[in-house]
Amino acid sequence: MAYEAVWMKDPSKLNKFEFVKIEKDGLDVIRTIIDQYANEGYDAITEDDMNRFKWAGVYEQKPRDGHFMMRVRINTGILTTAQARALASIARDYGRDLIDVTTRQAVQYHWLKVENLPDIFSRLEAVGLYSYEACGDCPRTIVGNPLAGIDKDELMDTREIVEQVNDFFLMNRDFSNLPRKYKMSISANIYNNAHAEINDLAFTPATKVIDGEEVIGFHVYVGGGLSAKPHLAKELDLFVRPEDVLKVAIGVTTIFRDFGYREKRHQARLKFLVADWGPEKFLEKLTEIIGEMPSRGESKIVGWNAVYYDGVYPQKEEGLNFIGLNVPVGRTNSDEFEQLADIADQFGDGTIRTTMSQNLILAGIPADKVEEALQAPVLERLSPNAKPFMSRTVSCTGNEFCNLAVVETKERARRVAEYLDENVQLDEKIRIHFIGCPNACGQKHIADIGLQGALVKTPEGMVDAFDIAVGGILGPEAKFNTTLKGRVKGDDVGGVLAKLILFYKEGRQAGESFHHYVNRVGAPAFQEKLNEILAV
Repeated sequence: MAYEAVWMKDPSKLNKFEFVKIEKDGLDVIRTIIDQYANEGYDAITEDDMNRFKWAGVYEQKPRDGHFMMRVRINTGILTTAQARALASIARDYGRDLIDVTTRQAVQYHWLKVENLPDIFSRLEAVGLYSYEACGDCPRTIVGNPLAGIDKDELMDTREIVEQVNDFFLMNRDFSNLPRKYKMSISANIYNNAHAEINDLAFTPATKVIDGEEVIGFHVYVGGGLSAKPHLAKELDLFVRPEDVLKVAIGVTTIFRDFGYREKRHQARLKFLVADWGPEKFLEKLTEIIGEMPSRGESKIVGWNAVYYDGVYPQKEEGLNFIGLNVPVGRTNSDEFEQLADIADQFGDGTIRTTMSQNLILAGIPADKVEEALQAPVLERLSPNAKPFMSRTVSCTGNEFCNLAVVETKERARRVAEYLDENVQLDEKIRIHFIGCPNACGQKHIADIGLQGALVKTPEGMVDAFDIAVGGILGPEAKFNTTLKGRVKGDDVGGVLAKLILFYKEGRQAGESFHHYVNRVGAPAFQEKLNEILAV
């Protein structure tokens, strides 16, 4: 490696996993999987290497019986149809046809066996896809504008920038041993459609007058993240030209590698260093590494659309359109993926795009072909006109497959959305997110209504339950939602949410969103209402 592991100078202050990583780089497990474990089988995998499997993009699936989950990186969420067909064929051959779209624009498999992994790696690489470093203490999938290149609301096309940053960091051993997971976001969309504030490093659209000319570039945020201790990213006093994005990314990642905390795993994310240093000290250290940069310019973020695109929209190219599709709770399958690829090839530009709302987009469809494209049978379930609550419901994997989750979430979320669509009439769409554990892969903190799984004791034994939080949002008004007291049994969630939503419906002002209503009446008003509901 071309750097000094400065944190090893005082090993007494390191958590035990740091010794596992320094003994054998996480990236080395990829070759071990191919040469050894794929031949010797599941029982041959050592405990340390099982932990290193994350660098291959692979996690052990619940109930630890020899099956694995895999994430596949999709830069800024844009797939070619050749890639989509490859993903579908892998799921069919090895993953029981299951394909999940994640909240970081990746695709996720389940039911894989270690014997399958070399062939999967090879088939992914053949179409320019990788699972490597989709997990682990390294730079993970770079999220971005799913509409990059076709977006009427972007300052620039960020696809090449994302590819440049990805190509630098992917499999780069200078940055494969970070203190903890590391997430980047790059988007020039003015509606913050890559969730800047919850990433470790984010680039957002901005302009600045330099030498009398307006330059289009980026502002920079550092130290965002969710989990049990969520932090909104802090903005640095920095303006970055497009050609300097990689330089800044290298500088920020170097700071995290060399100065990030490695004593306690649960306090190792970049957000803890940024919180302690503050953005001013962080920028000072960054400047030492990369040199002087222009100060902040003018932010071009005007709001937040939570990356929802229902229906048909015009692209910036005259006469072309994209269709936003709902994928109920992010779960699809091989047949549907292949049918979408058929539509993209027949009517569109040969791409399928994933969003951080767990949905999909078909692009490049001529105006005179839109109606014909909409007749495809697959769009009956993956609908551009989904019912309101189903269209805004997000869920993590839950304890069906995840070893960290304490409750089931995917099917529960789907059933709750169906219940609300059948029982609540509302002209405002409310974002509802389910998570099965504090790690918050389902991004509960930024939802209008966030639900976090827990267990409660009843006379019949322990049952699934949820804590409810209200009022989350990103963008110019960014704030995390507020958790209410009083756990709700899983089977009661639909009815309780219906009553909370009715409370909003009856009390809102004309055109008032759920978030603004929560801000106006305050979380205590919702707490009082929840208490009333639970007392009945």
